[in-house]
Amino acid sequence: MNIVTRGPGRRNSNHKGVNIALQGGGAHGAFTWGVLDKLFEDDRLWIDAISGTSAGAMNAVVAAHGMHENGAIGAREKLNEFWHQVSLASVTSPIQRSPWAKATGSWSLETSMGYHWMQSMQRMASPYDLNPFQYNPLRNVLENVVDFERVQNCTDMGVFVSATNVETGRVKVFERDEINVDSTMASACLPYLFQAVEIDGVPYWDGGYMGNPPLFPFFHGSPSNDILIIQINPIKRHGTPKRANEIQNRINEITFNSALLHELRAIDFVRRLLDAGQLDETRYKRMNVHIIELCPEVAKLDASSKLNAEWSFLQYLRDTGRRVTESWLDTHFDDLGTKSSANISDMFGGVAALPEV
Repeated sequence: MNIVTRGPGRRNSNHKGVNIALQGGGAHGAFTWGVLDKLFEDDRLWIDAISGTSAGAMNAVVAAHGMHENGAIGAREKLNEFWHQVSLASVTSPIQRSPWAKATGSWSLETSMGYHWMQSMQRMASPYDLNPFQYNPLRNVLENVVDFERVQNCTDMGVFVSATNVETGRVKVFERDEINVDSTMASACLPYLFQAVEIDGVPYWDGGYMGNPPLFPFFHGSPSNDILIIQINPIKRHGTPKRANEIQNRINEITFNSALLHELRAIDFVRRLLDAGQLDETRYKRMNVHIIELCPEVAKLDASSKLNAEWSFLQYLRDTGRRVTESWLDTHFDDLGTKSSANISDMFGGVAALPEV
């Protein structure tokens, strides 16, 4: 792997290598921005590879561009520029917080007339009817902020972006040379909002359906055995949703976490087989899994806030992400390179039995 300058210095024997996996979640991706900002600030770490889906894909490619320009400092500057441009692009959107929400300090769009209009139109017509010219302000932001040639030339960090093949239902992971504005937009293409993104004649939707985010590229595409997942779609929620929008939101969370849980189960199964001496250590990697997740104050925000791109909200999420990451590093930094800090089996309610030999 070709190491280049990354702001605070070059990689040395004191750095701990880690792979970063970024979930999607609309504007809540600004929480991930805060996490990355703190990780890039910490010169004890070296990000060997990064994978992302939807908003996570945006963060990944923006960070890669910045790293190619000026290492960790460049990544932090570029992420700040990207999210600021996202907020500016949202100013003219009809989906804004209502005066009541602003007066009560709520980040929700549930009382926004524009939000409810959009929700009702999605039930009656497809984006092929409502948006025939495929207007997407986020594409303009990406094209203005990110030089994808720099992303493809960022050799000090592996970059992977996932999308869902509409025809086969399988995940497609775009690697460095394949990453461009189309593959990144494909990763964030919610089918109720946007037409499928076609790449070489193949239609793609949001990568969250089949890989949110994908972990398997790290198995052979990175020297590090540690995976740090930035999770912004809660796996567990207490209570039964009763309202229609709450039910739909919970279905989306379960759907967008299902592929991740399958990959985590496989990682845990391989680890236990290695521990039992039933697999060859030279052929299989023992992966350590770590998770930074939304703190309760952000996790309780309703799904409508994922469309709130006000600068003050994005800054709040960024600052929260930095604070949570600082706390996580204080508690778990020593686990990196040594053991998993996440209890994987607890995430899916038990473990599969090992085969007898």
